[in-house]
Amino acid sequence: MKTLFAVLACLCVLCLGACSTSAPAYTQNDVTKLAQTLRDLGPEVDPAEATRAAQIAFSYSRQLATEYGVTTSPIIHNVRVNEGAKERGLCVHYAEDMQRRLNQEGFKTLQMHRAIALPKTPFNIDHSTAVISRRGDDMYAGVILDPWRDAGDLFWSPTQDDTRYNWRPRMEVLEELYPEEFAAARASGVLSQF
Repeated sequence: MKTLFAVLACLCVLCLGACSTSAPAYTQNDVTKLAQTLRDLGPEVDPAEATRAAQIAFSYSRQLATEYGVTTSPIIHNVRVNEGAKERGLCVHYAEDMQRRLNQEGFKTLQMHRAIALPKTPFNIDHSTAVISRRGDDMYAGVILDPWRDAGDLFWSPTQDDTRYNWRPRMEVLEELYPEEFAAARASGVLSQF
């Protein structure tokens, strides 16, 4: 009986370990590739800013996952947040925090945007992300910075190449979803609530 219990306990530990995510990993090569992609947005992009943005995007993604207490897949973590068991860790939290952190750098040649993708099917959920672009460009000419998708391991891609989601500007989507609230906020000059 003790042997059976020991085997079952080991299986439980293995299963629980397989369900949780390990600390996300990235290499200097990953940072270099993202930095190069940011530099390739245009000759006006400062290489030092591109490198700094890439370093922050990777390291801050890991930091957020740790702060949010992410130990499972993003969907399961969402359930825990929605049930009140976890405070933060929804995609919108990652997007807000990533945008805020990168904006703290005061980049002169890069700028942040926010994007939302509405569900393509009834089985999908809406998804929020941060986008970085060359200053003056829109989000479609930028690069998706999505730490939520892989539970803190940064996913990045040129916006147009990320075919998993149909990204649109955040404010455009919110105005479509909440027209009355949006109009009232615009009239009172407090669009910041969105």
